[in-house]
Amino acid sequence: MNTVHLSAITVAVVLLLALAGAAVAYLGRLGHARAVLTSCLRAVVQLGVVSLIIVWAVERPLAVTVFVLIMYGVASLTAGRRITTGAAVRWAAVPVAAGTLPVLALLFGTGTVPLKGITVIPIVGILLGGCLTVTALAGRRALDELTQRRGEVEAALALGLSERDAALEICRPAAAQALVPALDQTGAVGLVTLPGAFVGMLLGGADPLQAGVVQLIVLVALLAAEAVAVVVTIELAARGRFRTW
Repeated sequence: MNTVHLSAITVAVVLLLALAGAAVAYLGRLGHARAVLTSCLRAVVQLGVVSLIIVWAVERPLAVTVFVLIMYGVASLTAGRRITTGAAVRWAAVPVAAGTLPVLALLFGTGTVPLKGITVIPIVGILLGGCLTVTALAGRRALDELTQRRGEVEAALALGLSERDAALEICRPAAAQALVPALDQTGAVGLVTLPGAFVGMLLGGADPLQAGVVQLIVLVALLAAEAVAVVVTIELAARGRFRTW
């Protein structure tokens, strides 16, 4: 079984990559040099803690449930903070759940994915992560469009459109672009990229065909979840749920 082992060389390589990323951000004046280092440090700590928790939780259904709920809460809060501030942040929980829950119900309800802690946690994590990203992107782009093109919204209102419909006409095209990365990832899989689930199973010794099937399920499920999350996010933005003014 071929895999990546924790060693002094592995630690040195990860450290070098983190420093290189920060240096490039600094020299390129991107304004995120410190954030690169902070994010890498958080990743080390969080993955270490999460790995220990998962080992303990996978055989305990209640622990798995609590862990999933915490992931959902963090994903919703993170997406909401990327979009807006104050009490309006809570609305991000709606598209994150709307994208994730139906897909989970289909995967586990049909037995396509076994309902076990060892599969529930990573599948839920992948879907929540994707929905977090597209919700944040779609929500931010929608609000930017509605703010910058307020005059066009008012013109649409003057033509007789409802406030929701007027807002949708303006913000939907830009906000819908949040789905493009997922479309590119799915369309280019195997030709440009070999995603994590596929590579992870190969490193774990799985048959390539089995790894490919699992990755296909993950990618298609993720795309479906993200599409729902984007639609719901745009609808909420058009209805003014994310506005703080």
